[in-house]
Amino acid sequence: MKPRINIVTLGVRDLSRSVRFYRDGLGWPMSRASVGDFAIFRLAGTALALYPRKLLARDARLKPSRGGFGGITLAHSVAKAGDVDLALKKASAAGAKILKAARHADWGGRSGYFADPDGHAWEVAWNPHFKLSRAGHLRIP
Repeated sequence: MKPRINIVTLGVRDLSRSVRFYRDGLGWPMSRASVGDFAIFRLAGTALALYPRKLLARDARLKPSRGGFGGITLAHSVAKAGDVDLALKKASAAGAKILKAARHADWGGRSGYFADPDGHAWEVAWNPHFKLSRAGHLRIP
């Protein structure tokens, strides 16, 4: 099996609200494959899917949890340090809650965090040790 992540699916409480956040607020392109209770966004090298939380839990044969941090964050890498601030500002304008303002990180880069309307934590990061290709793919040494 080749190591890869093709789709990240988020369980959401209100699909319409989440679609508005990602499509209209962040400006991410929604795929025509989005139908009914399923929305999918084309990203560089992968895709983000949204599916109602209860249906996703049922599909995975898990109990839906209303708890806080689920032990996972998602990351959005940017090309320049200043792009972290711009991305957080755009997310905030779209309705995100800023969890951690942009700041210089101990590992030499710059990062900050926001939560989407369902509380999924996203890190926005610039890492001087990683490079983004022109297509937006992350090159990790």
